[in-house]
Amino acid sequence: TGLSDHEVIRKRLLIDGDGAGDDRRINLLVKSFIKWCNSGSQEEGYSQYQRMLSTLSQCEFSMGKTLLVYDMNLREMENYEKIYKEIECSIAGAHEKIAECKKQILQAKRIRKNRQEYDALAKVIQHHPDRHETLKELEALGKELEHLSHIKESVEDKLELRRKQFHVLLSTIHELQQTLENDEKLSEVEDAQETIMEADPKP
Repeated sequence: TGLSDHEVIRKRLLIDGDGAGDDRRINLLVKSFIKWCNSGSQEEGYSQYQRMLSTLSQCEFSMGKTLLVYDMNLREMENYEKIYKEIECSIAGAHEKIAECKKQILQAKRIRKNRQEYDALAKVIQHHPDRHETLKELEALGKELEHLSHIKESVEDKLELRRKQFHVLLSTIHELQQTLENDEKLSEVEDAQETIMEADPKP
């Protein structure tokens, strides 16, 4: 026919389905049975009988092989289902681990942020004196303020005393000035009287 081996194999696969040749064997078995029925001699019938047995053996072998392949496929499917379930369990476990890792990451970030804030506060606190030193300074400032208050009161008392003394001094100067003015007026009157007496001598 001029067909290549590849084309022959492809044609047989298309005819036989999976390439096992069951249809061909059944056809041969039917033909052998017909020939056996139509055989004229005992030798020819025996030969056709052996061919039918051989074809039946091949069919049984092919059927047994097919059953083995079927069982193997069932076991493979069960194995694949088991593997699929294991993979699903592994995926679920991986998702749980990922969720737990995310929680741990968030907690670690929170702890890191708290530590950074704590370090910043610690640096700020280090620049300020401690409470004991601050109380000592406040106590010293209170004593100094009290001392300055006493000094202020003393200065105010002195200023009040000086104001009073200055007022007395001003009063004394005013009285002295008044006395001097009176004395001056009296002296002027006496001088005037003397002048009059000198101008008008007695008879």
